[in-house]
Amino acid sequence: MNLQSLVVADDEKTVRVLRRVLSDLEIDMEHCSNPDTAVQQLTRNRFEAVIVDCADTESAGRVLKSARLAPCNRRAVALAIVDANMPLRSAFEMGAHFVLYKPVSAERAKASFRAARALMKRERRRNTRIPVEMPVTVRVNDGQSHAVSLDLGEGGLAVKFAHRPQNLNSISVHFSLPGTTHTIECIGEVAWENSSRQVGIRFVDLLPDSRDQLKAWLESHSPDFEKDDPPAPCRLAQFSPAGCYLESASPFPVRSKLILSHQMGGLRLQVEGVVRLMHPDFGMGVEFMTQTAQQKEHVKKFLRAFSGMDLESKKLELLVEPEGLEADDLSSAPPGRVADASDYLLQLFATKSELSPKAFIAELRRQRQVKEPTALAQP
Repeated sequence: MNLQSLVVADDEKTVRVLRRVLSDLEIDMEHCSNPDTAVQQLTRNRFEAVIVDCADTESAGRVLKSARLAPCNRRAVALAIVDANMPLRSAFEMGAHFVLYKPVSAERAKASFRAARALMKRERRRNTRIPVEMPVTVRVNDGQSHAVSLDLGEGGLAVKFAHRPQNLNSISVHFSLPGTTHTIECIGEVAWENSSRQVGIRFVDLLPDSRDQLKAWLESHSPDFEKDDPPAPCRLAQFSPAGCYLESASPFPVRSKLILSHQMGGLRLQVEGVVRLMHPDFGMGVEFMTQTAQQKEHVKKFLRAFSGMDLESKKLELLVEPEGLEADDLSSAPPGRVADASDYLLQLFATKSELSPKAFIAELRRQRQVKEPTALAQP
């Protein structure tokens, strides 16, 4: 089944461009010219994307807010179509993840929708659950409990306990994928629970191998399981102990959780991050995730491999794939708030976010010139 989008616009030329671009990307489009009709649709039908012309900012804001309030569309990707003189911050404050400037061209729309489609697919996959019954061990602070799974997905599983543990604040889960010898063990957190001793558990720190095995198992047990788009190539422009800036014509929106990877000889580097700054059509600033020991070790290897490297001449390419919108397993610091005030790159993300992309890159280069390469290698 194709991805579904709702387009709210009354400009015929814009609608024609969007219809052609979305069709090329195999995204079905439902068009509404009336905001009130769009709000009704959002309460009744599920969409992976909501695309709104912001010529009337009040009506556009109401549509985007309605999408966030509708349970079935709460995690839909939101795109705002704006005039060139509208500040980016205004569009993001309305709830947009991506921005398209008028007049909308097919080329620029395709660049934005490549990243948007990757996120749309990830969000639909995250919400897909396959019913499966298997034994699950849940370890808690005061011991371990046994449960039976109800369903399984990429982001977590639902289980039923014979006796609910008293403390579920700090847990890890352990189970074997049915029909295989591969076991999954990771930290988890409770996403929901009910009075029938059923609990939804969200995975927090899956190892890359475990993540790949889980994806493969889910795909083999569901012929309709959504396949991800290929990872997007991005140029590494700068990095620090806490983050990096990536140049890309199709950047991901603020608060997207990403996996960055690079093959260096026989070494596969992989780090997780969250987008803290986004320049449409140009690039994004990413904060590394260092919540777990595994994430910290991956960042150390990444920094060690690239330390002292001339990024201008090397033009290093990283492959980037989204893990979903709004990483709720990291600090949910909003754009403009720095998690590590001592890191100069995160400071730039926070204090220079209003600069144009060209001015930001100029400031990035100026900062790079005054930083010693050895300083960047410190974890």
